[in-house]
Amino acid sequence: MPVTSADPIIDEPYRQTAEEVVAALKTQPQSGLSLTEAARRLEHYGRNELDAVPPRPQWLKFLDQFTDVLVLLLLAAAMISAVIWLQERDTTLPYEALAIFAIVILNALMGYIQEARAERAAAALRQMSATHSSVIRDGDRRSIPAAELVPGDIVFIAEGDTIPADARLIESTSLQTVEAALTGESLPVSKHVAPITGTPELGDQHNMVFSGTTAVYGHGSAVVTATRMRTAMGRIAGMLEKAPDEITPLQRELDRVGKALAVTVVVIALVMIGTIFLVSDISGFSEIFDVLILGVALAVAAVPEGLPAVVTAVLSLGMQRMAKNKAIIRRLAAVETLGSATVIASDKTGTLTRNEMTVRRLITASGGANLSGTGYALHGDIQLVGPQSRGEPLQFELTRALTAAERANNAVLQERDGNWSVQGDPTEGALIVAARKAGLLPEVLDARFARVGEVPFSSERKLMSTVHTDAEQPERLVAVTKGAPDILLARCTHELVGRDAVALTEARRAEIMASNDALAQEALRTLGVAFRSLPTDRPDHDAFEEDVEHDLVFLGLIGMIDPPRQEARAAVARAQAAGIRSIMITGDHPVTAAIIAAELGITSGGRAITGVELAAMTEAELDRAVQEVCVYARVNPEHKLRIVKALQRAGETVAMTGDGVNDAPALKAADIGVAMGITGTDVSKEAADMVLADDNFATIVAAVAEGRAIFSNIRKFLRYLLSSNIGEVMTMFFGILLADVIGLTGAATGGVVLPLLATQILWINLVTDGAPALALGVDPADKDVMRQPPRPRGEGVITGRMWVGIFFVGAIMTVGTLFVFDAALPGGMIEGSGTLAYGQTMAFTTLVMFQLFNVFNARSDERSVFHGLFTNRWLWSAVVLSLLLHACVVYTPFLQDAFSTVSLNTGDWLFCAAVSSSVLWLRELSKIATRRIGGDTISAGVSERSA
Repeated sequence: MPVTSADPIIDEPYRQTAEEVVAALKTQPQSGLSLTEAARRLEHYGRNELDAVPPRPQWLKFLDQFTDVLVLLLLAAAMISAVIWLQERDTTLPYEALAIFAIVILNALMGYIQEARAERAAAALRQMSATHSSVIRDGDRRSIPAAELVPGDIVFIAEGDTIPADARLIESTSLQTVEAALTGESLPVSKHVAPITGTPELGDQHNMVFSGTTAVYGHGSAVVTATRMRTAMGRIAGMLEKAPDEITPLQRELDRVGKALAVTVVVIALVMIGTIFLVSDISGFSEIFDVLILGVALAVAAVPEGLPAVVTAVLSLGMQRMAKNKAIIRRLAAVETLGSATVIASDKTGTLTRNEMTVRRLITASGGANLSGTGYALHGDIQLVGPQSRGEPLQFELTRALTAAERANNAVLQERDGNWSVQGDPTEGALIVAARKAGLLPEVLDARFARVGEVPFSSERKLMSTVHTDAEQPERLVAVTKGAPDILLARCTHELVGRDAVALTEARRAEIMASNDALAQEALRTLGVAFRSLPTDRPDHDAFEEDVEHDLVFLGLIGMIDPPRQEARAAVARAQAAGIRSIMITGDHPVTAAIIAAELGITSGGRAITGVELAAMTEAELDRAVQEVCVYARVNPEHKLRIVKALQRAGETVAMTGDGVNDAPALKAADIGVAMGITGTDVSKEAADMVLADDNFATIVAAVAEGRAIFSNIRKFLRYLLSSNIGEVMTMFFGILLADVIGLTGAATGGVVLPLLATQILWINLVTDGAPALALGVDPADKDVMRQPPRPRGEGVITGRMWVGIFFVGAIMTVGTLFVFDAALPGGMIEGSGTLAYGQTMAFTTLVMFQLFNVFNARSDERSVFHGLFTNRWLWSAVVLSLLLHACVVYTPFLQDAFSTVSLNTGDWLFCAAVSSSVLWLRELSKIATRRIGGDTISAGVSERSA
C-alpha cells in the first residue's frame, strides 16, 4: 500500500533528537501507541516481514510428482499400450492403459497431498517459533510477535535480543549491538541517544538500531522508524539467497537406502526380463511390451520413492504435537537426535524450579526478618527476628537493604485481572515484591532516587549496579549494588550498623559468610546488597564503570527460594527409567544446588562441582568427573561448553539447556540445544534446536518421549514398506523362475507367463503402501517407550536385525502367495482346476492380504501383535479401506477388465486369508524367540544407564 502524506515516515531520524522523532511518529515513550492506532498502522504498512519469494503455484507442485524417471516410463508405457489397443482392438476399452494412467494419477495425488500437509505443518511451526518483541501499548508493557510491529511502536531492547525493526534510540544503558549482518563489522558497536550530524554511513549511525542485528550488552528502548522492506535489511534483501530446504540425516540415509534398493531392483528386473524371454515363447511387439512394462511396474512398486515425503510429513506432524505440548522444534534433525539422548543437562532456575522467586529471609548487622507469602502477589507480612527485633536500628537497616535491592533493578511488576507477573528477571521481581511488602512504594522511591546510570549485570562479575540522585542529599549520588554475596563482600570495606557505616573486620566477614552458608543450607538463593556515595561532580558523570563497585558499604543478605516444580521430580524419574541421566547446572550456591538436586532425585548426597573447581580441572580430570557428578554450581555459561564436550567425549548424546547470549556456544555444541522460550534471549533461541515455551524440565523429557515415538513410527512404516515391497519382488522373481514347478507354464496359453500382471503390482503398491503406511506414521507411542535404553549413538534407522525381519517376512509372503497360486492352477506341486486369470486373482488377493496382515506385524520387532491391537483407529480404517478397494477390483466388471481379475467366492477369500495370516503367526514365533534372547540384554542396558 502506498504511503500517504498523513503517514508518519521519518527520513534520516539519526539527525533529529529522540524527542523530535517521537513527536513526528505521533507516539509517546511512556504509553506507546494505542491498540486501535497500532492495528490501523499494521493494516496500512503490512506485517513486519521481508517480502518472501513468490510461492510455487499449486499446479506446478502437482506436476512435480511426474518428474521421477520411473513414473515417466509408466506414462510412456500407458501411451504405448493405448496405441497397441488402437491397432488390435482386442477389448472394448484400453483397460491396461487406463489402469496404469489412473494409478499414476492417484499416486501423484497422494504424493502431492503428503507434501502439502508437510508444508502446512512446517509453516505452522515457523509461526510458533516466530520472534517476539517487548513493546508498550496503551501504557502496558506486553510481548507481541515481531511481525506485528509498526512505525511508532516503543520497543524495549535487552541483552541477547534480536532487533526486530529499524528504530531510533530513546534510552541506552551501555547498549552494544553486533551489526556484522549489515556492515561486516564483527566488533560490537556502542549505542547512544544523541543526534548525529552530517551523512554518516550505516555503521556510524550509533543512535539507531537495525533490524536483524543483535544486542549483546546493556539495554535500552527505541521508537520504530521503519519496518518490512523499508528497513536497512529490507533494502539489501534482494542480495539474500533463499535458504535451501533442510535435509536431515534420516532423510539422507533413507535416500541412500532408496537408491540402493533402486539399483538392486533394476538389476532384478533386468534378470527377470531376461528370464522371461528365455523361458517364455515371446512373439509380437505387444508381448515384448508386456514384459518391459512388467519390469517398470516392478521397479515402481519395489522402490519406496515416496519415503522422503512420508518421513517429512510424519516428522512435521510429530513436531506439531510437540509444539502443542510446549516444545517447539526448530530443526527437523533434532527429532531424530532426541530419541538417542542419554544426558539432559539442565539449568535449575525456571526449568527444574518454578522461576517464581520469593524472598524468605533478610539478614543485616542487627538481626533479620522473615517474609511470608509466595510468588509475585503482594500478600504477606514481614516479621522481625533477632535480639534487636523491636529496635529502630534493625528497621532502618532492613529499609535500606530493601531500598537498594528495589533500585538496583530492571524488572517491572504488573497486575492484570488479579494476576501478578514480572516483566524481566524473576529474582529482581522478587526483590520488588519484598520492598512493596515493607511499604516501600515506587512513586516515593522514584521521587527521591532517580536513576542516572547503570553498570549492567555480567556473568563474569556476578554483580549489577545502578547510580541515582538523592533528592534529600543533592550533594551526592548513590550507587547501589546487588550480586553474589562472596564476590560483593570482597568489594565492601564497611557495613551498615544502624545508621552508621562501620569498618568490616575479618571476623565480621566470616560471620556474614557463615550466615550466607546457613541460608544456603535452607535451599535459599542468596544475594548481597551494598551501596556507596559518589560525588556529583564526577568527570564521567554520564559513563559509570565498574569502579563504582568498590569501597562499598554492605547492607545485608537476602535469601529467596524458587521451589522445585512438582512435575520435575516425576520427569527426572521418568528420564532415569529411560536410561537418561539428568544433570543440574546452576549459578547458585553449591549447597543450595545439592539440596534441590537431592529433592528432585537427580542425586542422593553426591558432590557438586563449582565453577572454580571446574576451571582448574584438566581435560582428563573433567572427563572422569562428568561420568559421576550430576550437579554443577556457581558455573559460568562458558563452563557449559566444557561440560558438553566432556560428556560427548564420553560417548553421551547431550541435550543442554540455556537462555543467555553466552549460552549460545554450548547450545550449538550440544547434540540438542534447548533454549528457554520465556526467559531465553533471541540469540539463545537462534542457536538452539528446540525452544521450551514453558521453560519446564518435564517438557524436555516429554519431548524426548515424543522424539522416540516419532523415530519408532518411522521405523514401523519402513519395516512395513520394505518387507512388503521385497515380498512383491521375490514373488515375481521366483514365480517366473519356478513357473514349471507351480504349474504356471501349463496354465499359460502361449505368450508371456506371469504370476501377476503389471497393473496388479501397481495396484498393490497403491492400495497397501498408501493409507496403511501413513497410519503407521501416527501410531500411538508405546507405553514403554521411556523404559527402553537410548538408541545407540550413530545407529542407523534400519538395523541389521530389522533387515533380517524384513527379508523373513518377504520370504513368507513369497512362499504363501506362490502356494495359493499353485493350488489354484492345474498341474504343479498342488493340483488345481482354475484358469490362469483365477490363479492370478487368487495370488493377487493373497499378496494384498499378506501386506495388510503384515502392517500389524510392523508395529514392533519384539512386542506381540496383539499388544495394543486396537489403539490405532487410523490403522484399522486404512486396512478396511484397502480391503474394500481391492474388493472393487475383484467384483466390479469395469475394473475386472482393467486388472484382468475374476470374481472369488467366500471359500476363496477364506483360503487367501488363512494363508496370508501365516505371516502373523510365523512372525509372532520369531518375536517370542527375539524377546527371550534379547530381554535380559535390554533390561541390563536400562539398569546400567540408570545407575
